[in-house]
Amino acid sequence: MSIAATLSELKDEFEVLGDWEERYRYVIDMGRELAPLEDAERSEANKVRGCASQVWLVTEPRADGGLAFRGDSDAHIVRGLIAILLRLFSGRAPAEILGFDPNAAFRELGLSGALSAQRSNGLASMLGRIRRDAERAL
Repeated sequence: MSIAATLSELKDEFEVLGDWEERYRYVIDMGRELAPLEDAERSEANKVRGCASQVWLVTEPRADGGLAFRGDSDAHIVRGLIAILLRLFSGRAPAEILGFDPNAAFRELGLSGALSAQRSNGLASMLGRIRRDAERAL
């Protein structure tokens, strides 16, 4: 499934939910389903700079050329945002990641206007890290 198809699924899931309070709960629930990182993976090398919360992102190349991402945070809503990013980008080829406009995706989901300035900056930092890792993998 392409990133665009995954985004369409996410959009459908969000549209079923009523107001933003329900959507926030859904995002938090998505974050609760993330597999925890090992203590050793909570390293400075994996830390995402520019986030108000503690955020770690692990990038692993796959045999098929795709990139697998795993992540965690000490903040519930941020864990949920990580879960959305992983759903969109994990397992994808670097070229597909770089060819996709994540800002448009978050506008489509309605997240751009629903997040605080700090959360938006953190999301941009996480996206930047994913894109840098994809560029390095090319």
